[in-house]
Amino acid sequence: MPIYEYHCDKCGADFECLVFGSEKPECRCCSSKKVRKRMSACGFVSKGSGGQPAKTAAGSSCGGCHAGSCAGCKH
Repeated sequence: MPIYEYHCDKCGADFECLVFGSEKPECRCCSSKKVRKRMSACGFVSKGSGGQPAKTAAGSSCGGCHAGSCAGCKH
């Protein structure tokens, strides 16, 4: 099952949650269900030709982004 990152709109906590099917996550700090899924970096490295690491989504950003990570991106 996938582990997703969430942000709680009520208390501002960031947390990870293992999600089963259509289950709705809730904040571990305040138990609110008003949470948003966060964009997270890819958890694997793809090997390119010759066994060298290929470029991954984690190392890229959109052209207009000035944030330090995709978590702060509004695009």
